[in-house]
Amino acid sequence: MTQHLQTLLRGVMADAGQPVGRIDILAADERTYLLEDLNQTAALYSFERCIHELFETQVQKAPEAVAVVYEKESLSYGELNARANRLAHHLIELGVKPDQPVAICLERSLAMVVGVLAILKAGGAYLPLDPAYPSARLRQIVGDAEPKLLLCDVAGRTALGAEAVADMTVVDLATATTAWDERPPSNPDPGTLGLTSRHLAYVIYTSGSTGIPKGVEMSHGALVNSLAGIGTSKLRTLQFATLNFDVSCQELFSCWKDGGALVLLREETRRRFSDLLEFVEREAIERLFLPFVALNHFAEVWSAQRLPLPSLRELYTAGERLQATPVLKVFFEAHPNARLINQYGSTEISVIAEHHLSADPSYWPQLPHIGRPIANTRVYLLDGHGAPVPFGAVGELYIGGAGVARGYLNRPELTAERFIASPFVDGDRLYRTGDLGRYLPDGNLEFLGRNDDQVKIRGYRIEPGEIVARLCEHAWVREAVVVARQNGDGDKRLIAYVVCAPEAGSDEGDEGGLAGALRAHLSSRLPDYMVPSAFVRLAALPLTVNGKLDRNALPPPADQAYALAAYQSPQGAVETALARIWAELLGVERIGRNDHFFELGGHSLLAVQMSSRLSQAVGVELSLSRLFARPVLADLAASIVELLSRSGPQELPSIAVVSRHEPLMLSFAQQRLWFLAQLNEASTNYHIPLTLRLRGLLDRSAWRRSLDRLFARHEALRSVFVATQGKPRVEVLPPNAGLPIIEHDLRERSDAEAALLDLCHEEGRTPFDLARGPLIRGHLVRMSNEEHVFLLTQHHIVSDGWSMGVLLRELSQLYR
Repeated sequence: MTQHLQTLLRGVMADAGQPVGRIDILAADERTYLLEDLNQTAALYSFERCIHELFETQVQKAPEAVAVVYEKESLSYGELNARANRLAHHLIELGVKPDQPVAICLERSLAMVVGVLAILKAGGAYLPLDPAYPSARLRQIVGDAEPKLLLCDVAGRTALGAEAVADMTVVDLATATTAWDERPPSNPDPGTLGLTSRHLAYVIYTSGSTGIPKGVEMSHGALVNSLAGIGTSKLRTLQFATLNFDVSCQELFSCWKDGGALVLLREETRRRFSDLLEFVEREAIERLFLPFVALNHFAEVWSAQRLPLPSLRELYTAGERLQATPVLKVFFEAHPNARLINQYGSTEISVIAEHHLSADPSYWPQLPHIGRPIANTRVYLLDGHGAPVPFGAVGELYIGGAGVARGYLNRPELTAERFIASPFVDGDRLYRTGDLGRYLPDGNLEFLGRNDDQVKIRGYRIEPGEIVARLCEHAWVREAVVVARQNGDGDKRLIAYVVCAPEAGSDEGDEGGLAGALRAHLSSRLPDYMVPSAFVRLAALPLTVNGKLDRNALPPPADQAYALAAYQSPQGAVETALARIWAELLGVERIGRNDHFFELGGHSLLAVQMSSRLSQAVGVELSLSRLFARPVLADLAASIVELLSRSGPQELPSIAVVSRHEPLMLSFAQQRLWFLAQLNEASTNYHIPLTLRLRGLLDRSAWRRSLDRLFARHEALRSVFVATQGKPRVEVLPPNAGLPIIEHDLRERSDAEAALLDLCHEEGRTPFDLARGPLIRGHLVRMSNEEHVFLLTQHHIVSDGWSMGVLLRELSQLYR
């Protein structure tokens, strides 16, 4: 830092009139280290090969080995290759050429896999279209890409509609008797086709800020390089992602390049994590690719079922920032043969960095870094002027090297904006990611989030501007903004704020009707993960003194911001239980019997959690197909009652009154955590931290009383774990014990933020005494008269991620 200051002063002396932000403060040796030494990643790889040729190599090595499995069917490498080749020759006869997008719109099946391979072998670039997407979205993509050829099944043809299909030659892969059965089973010759590794392998569309999705053009060579670092083992790999998510390409070809078996699963199994868990166990899956939210929920479901998964070897996660949650640590402690690999990338660069986490989860930090650049990849951290930032400083990630996409299909202006010529390496191109990062002292990269409004929800990258554009097409909307908010459960949701036109009528009355209308409008135009959970009506968007949107002033959504139906209270035990579960999951205080799960912001992952909780509360296994078919609470409850009646007369499980004068038994999960604590009493691995920054005047006395009432309400928070003759038992502290809170006043400290950070670190390093308790504690830090920071730490043995959401809602209600 001293050297930087000296360099800065020399720059000022040399030209006192230049802006300070433009002065280069890097010494020559640091510049060399940042631009060259950290980017010494050159390595040999098969840069002249196409991605499907990796598959063909394994066909030559082991044609009888199993290549793909779907339910009771399987194809060997030789059989899959022959099927794909016959179809590829047919596509060539239909006019497919290198770089030509070929649309593929099928449900999961062997035909889907054959279709992808055939397009690549014919020289085309596959353009995936998800049959589950709204028809309007699919038509928008087709209109932009203008594919001349479509591979589909009945579901795909129906999803696209007759108008979109009319301008394309359709090849129906579900046809029993195919026109290409007599075509040769041999590999098409890339040389004859004029196909090279510089041609496109796929065009995948992602969300666009202008309201128009953009198609990312990815070459064969870039994909081959990104796959070079993914294992070298022949592993049985699950195909979890949809084709329109670029991770699916990793799943297919990381498996096939080493001779593994790719295992497809039904969409129903993919959505229901208890079934997914059983599927992974039954099919002996060895490699999984899951975004963080899905991975964490997979671990939560495993924690409840404790199904052993001895086959697991590699779990890759990407798409959103990894958090080393307690449940993830426990999962990997129970599976010592499995490794967690944190990847970083995007559709425009595939994977460019990865970090293999320690085999011992106790060493994992709360937010693991993303490692170092993979082979033939260059990473630069630059400031707003395109200059490198000092080592350890925060900058925007720019990516160069072999893995960078060609650009955006039919979008030359956007391509020129995001893909720029490298000022550091002649002939190289850099992709501006919009992500922020920094180098850690050991040279690893830390990902710090977005530099713009782009967000990631459930692993999908979303431009809120596209949602805003669609919202503003509605006659009732004059202005809109869409932001992502994270609740206490860690679930990130989209919230839309709208200023209405006169056509919408008064802002008094049925705001839930407005939410319902806008949700229906977006649902017909966007994928479900891009439809906001809530719609908040504002008289005007809040602005800062500089006239910019004041995001901090946007209010949290109230109940009326959701698409609530006219309220009728739940009737009967099943409806009441269901309403309580929905309220907890969706963050809506009052759920009526006419409310719709998905219109209140529900999605597939929440549906999985709902099914799991319902099984515990009512004693019935609810399939996701039943929920999707009957998403209204009263209808779903009636369906559950019907299921209960078929399995014989049952009552809802009763809660037996148990004396608190005697020690209580530990649950299985508590036994496990207690045992781990005995191995290392100073461990802080199972702390669950929460930090709240409270702005405005705070009634500290009322805050304390609210916390004490919360502590008194929940016996779990008052539990301690005492061992008698080596056997642990639960004892419950009295309701008036009070939640321990320590107050700190940093108002006079010039280094208040640094002191706060020190306090956070110290709190995180302080272990709990499970026998004495309490196993929840807080610090209230006074930063100024109108700003406080509240630190709350709990031990995982008395709380979990779901409980945190309940705690925050109750604390908010008690304080109000």
